[in-house]
Amino acid sequence: MVDEQQVVLGVPAGVKIHSGVYAITPKAAGQVVNMLLDGRLVSLMAADVMDIDEVAFRQGIVKAKRFGEMQVPAEPRYVQAVKMGGKEVDELVLADIAAEVVSELDDDYYYVMGSGSTVAAVMDELGLPNTLLGVDVIYQQQLVASDVTAQQLLAITADKQVKLVITLIGGQGHILGRGNQQLSAPFIQQIGRDNIIVIATKTKLEALQGRSLIADSGDPLLDSALAGYYKIVCGYRDFVMYQVAEPSDVESTC
Repeated sequence: MVDEQQVVLGVPAGVKIHSGVYAITPKAAGQVVNMLLDGRLVSLMAADVMDIDEVAFRQGIVKAKRFGEMQVPAEPRYVQAVKMGGKEVDELVLADIAAEVVSELDDDYYYVMGSGSTVAAVMDELGLPNTLLGVDVIYQQQLVASDVTAQQLLAITADKQVKLVITLIGGQGHILGRGNQQLSAPFIQQIGRDNIIVIATKTKLEALQGRSLIADSGDPLLDSALAGYYKIVCGYRDFVMYQVAEPSDVESTC
C-alpha cells in the first residue's frame, strides 16, 4: 500500500494503461526523474489510478474501474493523460464522466437528463433506462419520468430543486436549442444558470477548434444571461473552463 501523499511515477511496460500516473514512455519517466535530480521546479498533481474492470471486460463491456489516486509530477510533456483516442478509450472517458456526475448527485434535487450519448453514459452508470434522443427526469437515483415534453417537464419540476445535465448537441457546439427543445426558456429560467451541469469529452471540445459553445434557448435575453464561462465535466475530478456564447455573438464572428 502506497501512501496517497507519496510522489510516484509509473514506467509503462508495453501493456494497455489507462491511469494518469504513468509517463508516456520509459525514456520520458527518466526525463522527469532527471528534472527532479537537477533541482528544477516540478509541480505535483493528483492523478487517478484506473484500469479496465476485468469482470465487465470478460462480458464484452469496456468500463473503467477507479482504485484511488496518487501524487505525480505535473509534467504534461512526459506524463500521459488518463486516456487518449480510439473507440475503446472513448467508452472509458464516458465512464469517467459518468462516475463524476453520479458521485456528486444530491438526493434533495431532481435531475433532468438531457439527450445524447454522453448523458446516456450517466444513466447507464445508474442502471436506469434512458431516452437517447429525449429528456428524462430522475430523483434520488430513480427514474421519475421518461421522454418528457416541455410542458410535462415544467409541471414535474415546479417548486422543486432541480439540476440539468446536458452535453454538446450537433456539430456546432450547441448545448441548448438543438436536439433538446424540451428544455424550454421558461424551464431554464425556472432552474437558473447555476444549476446547469455541462458534460463533454475533451475530444468533442477540441473538435470545436476554440469556438464557443452556444446557448440558443429561443429567448435572446436568457441567452445573454447564460453566456460566460462554465466548468465542463470531462472526467472523474477532471474539469475545464469553456465559454458559452449567445447565438448572435457566434454569428458576428463568422
